Amino acid sequence: MQYELDQQEAPRRLSLSLWKRVLQLARPHWGKIGQCMVMMILLGVLEAAQPLLTRYAIDEIVVKGNTANLGWFIGLSLLLMVVLDFAAAYGFLYLAGHIEWHVNYDIRTRGFRKLQELPFSYYDRMPVGNLLTRLTSDTAQIGEALGWGMLDFVWASFYLLASFVSMFLINWQLALIVLASIPPLLAVAFFFEKRMIANHRKIRRVNSQITAAFNEGIMGAKTSKTLVREQLNNQEMQQLTGEIRRRSIHASVLSSLFFPLVTFIASIVTALVLTRGVGITLSGAMSLGSLAAFVGYVVEFFHPIENIAGTFTEFQRRQAAAERVLTLLDTQPDIQDSAEVEAQFGDNFHPKKENWPPIAGDVQFQDVGFKYKDGEEVLRRFDLHVQAGQTIALVGATGAGKSTIVNLICRFYEPTQGNILIDGVDYRQRSQLWLQSNLGYVLQEPHLFSGTIADNIRYAAKDASDEQVRRAAQLVNAEGFIMKLEKGYDTQVGEGGNRLSTGEKQLISFARAIIHDPRIFVLDEATSSVDTETEMMIQHAIERTLEGRTSFIIAHRLSTIRNADRILVIEDGQISESGTHQELIAARGQYHQLYTTQFQEERSMDELGSRRTQPATT
Repeated sequence: MQYELDQQEAPRRLSLSLWKRVLQLARPHWGKIGQCMVMMILLGVLEAAQPLLTRYAIDEIVVKGNTANLGWFIGLSLLLMVVLDFAAAYGFLYLAGHIEWHVNYDIRTRGFRKLQELPFSYYDRMPVGNLLTRLTSDTAQIGEALGWGMLDFVWASFYLLASFVSMFLINWQLALIVLASIPPLLAVAFFFEKRMIANHRKIRRVNSQITAAFNEGIMGAKTSKTLVREQLNNQEMQQLTGEIRRRSIHASVLSSLFFPLVTFIASIVTALVLTRGVGITLSGAMSLGSLAAFVGYVVEFFHPIENIAGTFTEFQRRQAAAERVLTLLDTQPDIQDSAEVEAQFGDNFHPKKENWPPIAGDVQFQDVGFKYKDGEEVLRRFDLHVQAGQTIALVGATGAGKSTIVNLICRFYEPTQGNILIDGVDYRQRSQLWLQSNLGYVLQEPHLFSGTIADNIRYAAKDASDEQVRRAAQLVNAEGFIMKLEKGYDTQVGEGGNRLSTGEKQLISFARAIIHDPRIFVLDEATSSVDTETEMMIQHAIERTLEGRTSFIIAHRLSTIRNADRILVIEDGQISESGTHQELIAARGQYHQLYTTQFQEERSMDELGSRRTQPATT
C-alpha cells in the first residue's frame, strides 16, 4: 500500500518566521512564558555569580588569611544561593509544565475545530493516520519546544551573557581567547543544521506513514485475513519501520558527531586560557582568585553552549512537526461562506438561527458543471428541477455521477460552473450550516459511534428526549429489534457499531437522520448491503420517513425506487432518461434493460435458494 502525504515545500533551514507563528499560537500564555523567562534569567544570573563569590573567598579570605570570616561567608552565601535557586527552579518547573500542556490543549482544540470545518474533498486526499500524527505527537513536539526548549535557550543565553561580561571585567585578553572560539562553533552548527533538519523532516513523514499503516491494518484486519495478506502486510510494515530506523540512526550519528566537536573546541580553549592565565597570574597582573574565577567561567562556559546547541538541534527536529501542524491549521476549506453570509447567518460554530429562512426543499440545478481537483470532469451543463416534497431516484453505472449530484446538493462540494438553487436562491447566499441542518443523509455503509443506541440516534440532536428517540426509532421500524436486545436503547453498539448487523445499523442511521426533521433527505444505496427481509423493513422505513420531504435516492436495487416521483438514469454526468417507473419500463430503454436484468438475477437467486432449502427425496 502507498500512504499519501502532503509534499508542501518546507523551509530548508531553521525558520524564525515559522517559530514566530508557533509562538503566536501560545499567545494566551505569554504571561506565563514571561514569568518563566524571569525565573530562567534569575537562575542564569545566580549561576554566573558563583565564580565571583569564589574569587572573593580566595582573594579576601584565603590569600589574606582572614579565615575567621570564611565560615559565615560560605554558609550565608550558600544558603542564599540555595534558597534563590530553589525558588527559581520551582517556579520554572511549574510554569514550564503549565505552558507545555496548555499549549498542547490549545493547538489540539484548534486542530480538531479545523477538521470540523474542512469539506469532504480534504478527507478524500488526506490519510487518517497522517491527521492523527499531527494532532498527537506533532502537537506534543510543539508543546515541549515552547515549554522547555525555548526556556532552556533563555537560561543558557543569559548565563553566557553574564559570564562573558564577568570574564571581560576580570581579564579582557583571556576573554578574547574565549571569544575566538565562537566562529568555529558557529561553523560546526551551520554545517550540521541543514543535514539534521532535513533528516528529521523525513523521520516525521515516515512516522505518519507508519501511523496510517497501523490505522489501515487495524480497520482492515478482517479483509486482510480473508485475502491472506498477513505476510505482505508484515513485509510492508517492515519496510516502513526499517526506513524510520535508518533515518533515526542517521540522526543519532549526526548528533553524536556534533556534541563531541563542541566539547573538543571547548577543551582546546580551556587549555589555552589556563596556560595564558597562569602566566598572567605569575606576573602579578591578575590575582589567584581572578584566575580561579575565570577558569571556572571557561569550564562552565561551554556547557550552556552545548545546551544551546542541543536546543538548536531539538528545534530543528521539532520544526518538521511544527510545519505539519501549521499546514493543517492553515488549510483553507474548498467551500467557505462569504463574509456577508457569515455576518447575516453565522458560521458553523456561531450560527444566527434567528436569521435563517425556513426551507421548503425546492432544488434546482442551472447549467451545473463540476470537476475534481485532479481535473476529472463529472458533470457538464447539468440541469434539473425538483419541486419540494418530490422523491427523485438516481440510477446508473458506477462513476456516472450519481454521488456527485447528491454531494453537490448537500454542498459537500460546490459546482465549478453554474448554480444550485434552494427555494429559488443560490445556496451560496446562505450558510452551509443552514442547509446541512436541514439535511438527512443515510450512507450505504452507516457509521455508528461508540456508545448506546440512544446516544447514536440523538447524535445530531443532543437535547432530544427519550420519547423523541423512541418515536424516531418507531418511525423507521427499528424499535422491534432494539427492544429484543438485553438493555434496549441502552445497549452499547461497540466501536463503529460492530455489535450490530448491517441492517440494524442502517435502521439506527435512519432514525438518527430524521430525529431533527430534515426537509431534504438523501439515501445513498441504503439497501445494497442487506438481506431481502431487512430490505423490506428499510423500504417501509423509506416510505414513512420520506413523506413530505424532498428526497434523493441513489439506488442499486431498483425494486426500492418503483414508487419514486421521478427516476433519472445518469450516464456520463448527463440525464439520459427521466420518468416514473411505469413510463421508463414502457419506453424500453436503458432503465428497462437494467430493471429486467436485475429482476431476472434476483429471481434466479431466489429459486436457487429455495432449491437448497428443499428436503432431499429418496
